[in-house]
Amino acid sequence: MKKLLLASALAGLCLALGFTALAGDKVPHVDPVRLSDHVKVLSGDDFEGRGPATPGEEKTLNYIIFQMKRMKLEPGGDIRDGKRAWTQDVPLARFAMSGEVKTTVTAGGSTQSWTQGDQIAIRAAQTNQDRVTVKDAPMVFVGYGVKAPERNWDDFKGVDLKGKIAVVLINDPDFETGSGDFGGKAMTYYGRWTYKYEEAARQGAVGLLIIHETAPASYGWATVKNSNTNVQFDIVREHPEAAHAPVEAWIQRDAAVDLFRKSGLDFDALKTQAQRRDFQPVVLTGATFSTDFGVDHRQIVSHNVVGMLSGTKHPDQIVMYTAHWDHLGVGAADAKGDKIYNGAVDNADGVASLLEVARSFATSPRTERSVVFMAVTAEEKGLLGSTYYASHPLFYLSKTVGVLNVDAMDTDGPAKDMSTSGDGHVGLQDDLITALKAHGRTFSPDRNPGGGHFYRSDHFPFAKVGVPAISVNSGQDLVNGGVEAGAAWKAAYTKDRYHQPADEWTKDMDFSGIAQDMDLLAEVGMGLANSGRWPEWQTGSEFKAIRDASAADRK
Repeated sequence: MKKLLLASALAGLCLALGFTALAGDKVPHVDPVRLSDHVKVLSGDDFEGRGPATPGEEKTLNYIIFQMKRMKLEPGGDIRDGKRAWTQDVPLARFAMSGEVKTTVTAGGSTQSWTQGDQIAIRAAQTNQDRVTVKDAPMVFVGYGVKAPERNWDDFKGVDLKGKIAVVLINDPDFETGSGDFGGKAMTYYGRWTYKYEEAARQGAVGLLIIHETAPASYGWATVKNSNTNVQFDIVREHPEAAHAPVEAWIQRDAAVDLFRKSGLDFDALKTQAQRRDFQPVVLTGATFSTDFGVDHRQIVSHNVVGMLSGTKHPDQIVMYTAHWDHLGVGAADAKGDKIYNGAVDNADGVASLLEVARSFATSPRTERSVVFMAVTAEEKGLLGSTYYASHPLFYLSKTVGVLNVDAMDTDGPAKDMSTSGDGHVGLQDDLITALKAHGRTFSPDRNPGGGHFYRSDHFPFAKVGVPAISVNSGQDLVNGGVEAGAAWKAAYTKDRYHQPADEWTKDMDFSGIAQDMDLLAEVGMGLANSGRWPEWQTGSEFKAIRDASAADRK
């Protein structure tokens, strides 16, 4: 029945989107069993959590390449010895804690230790130092740590942070009230932890402590701990200190409240003040921060895996599908003693989806434009594989039609709707909505705009360089159980499995919803690949001007 509906809707969709499908052009059905089989393998313990630059990476790359070869895809990676390879080299800087992490905080006349992973989660310093030692550094609360001239907003107000530790809140000043200069609940890039670390380095701080709160962060402390206390990666930088302070860390809210109280300050009152433009930095009187830890730093090479199907008429025009293959590798043990962060949902199911969409194209008539399928590395370390590609593209960015990214689809069965990570204000999202309507389904806007999801998936580095890009999400209005059941699954996953060893394949996972969504996503991409259309950023998008600058290349 599903195949029949898919075939009958395709012609109407093609007409609505302004192109004609090839004669007999049909999107083959994505098989839930194949999806499950891929996830079971990729998230198995023997893949060791798919950490970059580990034996798990080698196993993962070999598996993906083997599957692509079986489908008769062509290699689309770096040119070596005059021909394309299956991979793109991605040079990265690797940083790991060496030995014990010692941290103490003095406030109110007393000194206490903060345990790594409990009160504090310090990232291995990404400044190419063998050892980081900070002794009795003064502490300053600088609100949300935002400097946004275009919004006439400056949380720093000229405060001298050299040799000091800055303390900031997570998310934007608008998050608590839902209104203000930052677009309300929808997080801007200023709300992301990556921005806050970057700005702290620009301000000359010796370190930055981000106060964790579950709602504005959109995840619990377990996620923060597991993501920040393991091995860290970055792109290779000539001057890493320009992007990173020596100390980059999160602290528990309770630890922050206690610190403020001992410094004679009211945390909740200061949080309210920080939501206003006239906020002034506040010194934590008598409070100092000390830490000492070693860092093992080196350069490594990880890899993006790239397969493709060359177009019959316009091979230089690229429709691209992406998904990240990496997860957190082996890290701190959970309560059961499990140290392997398997990443079944995040993002073995995205890689499985990528492979099965590729199979759909490989078993269909060749499209007029080329279609590229790229499994990228180091997403969990800051979207590094896609960031590297965006600055070292294998194909012209100006002629990349669009990027459709798949990241952590839900394994709770079919839904009546579908969503994207944030609102990209881009024509690709309109194409997705049109396709959903053709199948009697609906589009649901991101249900948690304050989570900043638009900045947290591999479509974002492409958007930054102007390429139309979206990251698709599963819907929550389930066929069986409705919105309540879908929301319950998502909440339980975020709390109990996201970035935790419990994100494992189980036999009761339902991949039928992902199969349904990937059928539709293949259909959207096939429509683009058989057309002359170029999706655009909408007026008002911060990425429109970048894309428009290369318009002549697409004529």
